[in-house]
Amino acid sequence: MDSNEVNKLLAGLLGTVFVVFSVGLVSDALFASPAPEKPGFAIEAAEPAEGGPATPAAAAKPIADLLATANVEAGAAVFKKCQACHSGEKGGPNKVGPDLWDLVDRPVAEHEGFAYSAGMKEFSKGGTEKWTYDNINHFITSPKKFVKGTAMGFAGLPKDEDRANVIAYLRTLSDNPKPLPAPGAAADASAPAKPADGAAPAKPADGAAPAKPAAPAAPAAPAPAAPAPAK
Repeated sequence: MDSNEVNKLLAGLLGTVFVVFSVGLVSDALFASPAPEKPGFAIEAAEPAEGGPATPAAAAKPIADLLATANVEAGAAVFKKCQACHSGEKGGPNKVGPDLWDLVDRPVAEHEGFAYSAGMKEFSKGGTEKWTYDNINHFITSPKKFVKGTAMGFAGLPKDEDRANVIAYLRTLSDNPKPLPAPGAAADASAPAKPADGAAPAKPADGAAPAKPAAPAAPAAPAPAAPAPAK
């Protein structure tokens, strides 16, 4: 092999190396990815919805207030859900549940001829607990939550209106319907009295110590004795 052929081979090899090297430089320039300021992946936490934290559930309305606008006819329609297990006639038979005639203010677990569950007997406190309007309302909201161990399989009436209507209807199942509670009667009697309109209750100054009782007054000095009269 003469020197010309060797030179051609070397030139071709150098040219190939140059082309490959040039392509690598151009690729790095085109597809370069800058290094991040901080290593790793940023995971953004979900921001809470505008308006701050969730508002707590509103307090349940007193049954006295609900009964003030209850509809007896609507309650009779709701009571049809109960008739599979309860009768509502005077002297009616016990079914899966006891007869509900004259239920309001009746002692709990004391209806004659019905075998009550252990949970209901415990709730009755020996018959001293009664089916007040409040107790009926809480019980039919969720029987198993209100009376632990009750055998009643009914899931409950979650709507205030339905409960008020059916309680108003149950009240009529009596020869002498019990009086309705006055609206607002369930207000907490232990709440402190409100000050008179426009009068703000006095508050101690921030950081002020309670006033100390006044020190007892010093006894008065005795008056000087008058000079004895000359004898």
